[in-house]
Amino acid sequence: MGLSRDKRHKRRATGGRRAIHIKKRKYEMARPPSMTKIGAKRVKVVRVRGGNYKYRAMRLEMGNFSWGSEAIAKKTKILDVSYNASNNELVRTKTLVKNTIVQVDAVPFREWYKQHYGAVLGKKKNEAESKDEKSVSEATKKKQASRRKFMGVVESQIEDQFRQGRLYACISSRPGQSGRADGYILEGEELQFYLKKMSAKKKK
Repeated sequence: MGLSRDKRHKRRATGGRRAIHIKKRKYEMARPPSMTKIGAKRVKVVRVRGGNYKYRAMRLEMGNFSWGSEAIAKKTKILDVSYNASNNELVRTKTLVKNTIVQVDAVPFREWYKQHYGAVLGKKKNEAESKDEKSVSEATKKKQASRRKFMGVVESQIEDQFRQGRLYACISSRPGQSGRADGYILEGEELQFYLKKMSAKKKK
């Protein structure tokens, strides 16, 4: 039957051996981890207890990531694994699990910000406007100007990430169970916390 989650094979708290008098049971069955990697989407369907299904992602390259302060979500590409609190080996092997800190493509968010507010995020100094820009109607400009009055300030560190074209994000779904790698963009104190952790890891 393979992997099992029983406790019969473990010793007692006193160190004595237990007499095993029953076999493994189907309800104690375990399965190997999916160890989801970055790559072209490949998901296996697994039938589980009660006739339900789990979606075991073997490879994933896209995810739906939300930007909390702007209350939007965009489908974007996962570029790299940056940090994992549980195990550095999962960073080296670029394994996607829940709560992994990844770098995602910033383009979909930058495009939305430009279309919504009429402002370019992560623009370098002395950078000229591109000539291929689509002309915007006066009504749209007026709408964008009214939105700019109430828009929040984007953190300097997030703006730096937009300049590099990569945003730090956290995976909040379980790729080995749901077959998806969705999450949220890191902001505020959480971003500061993980940046500190990553810089400390680099110094070692």
